[in-house]
Amino acid sequence: MPRYIIEREVGSVSLDELQAVGRKSNEVLDEMEGVVWIRSYVSDAEGKIYCEYDAPSAEAVMEHARRAGVPANRISEVSMEINPDMFR
Repeated sequence: MPRYIIEREVGSVSLDELQAVGRKSNEVLDEMEGVVWIRSYVSDAEGKIYCEYDAPSAEAVMEHARRAGVPANRISEVSMEINPDMFR
């Protein structure tokens, strides 16, 4: 299954807003086969959230964003995952 990194331009977001968006995202994910939210990283300094998803296609990621009502300003498919242990 391909993995994607999604860049979302959200501006300043409160914890309450994040919780509401997270709940809506999970509701939509329950309705979509094969789309899995792995984790997200919030950058208050940039006003962005970076999300990691497994999905059958970039189009499926966009459909999730549309249904959840969240931006997906940039979607990048991960071609390789590396970590420090690979180089020891």
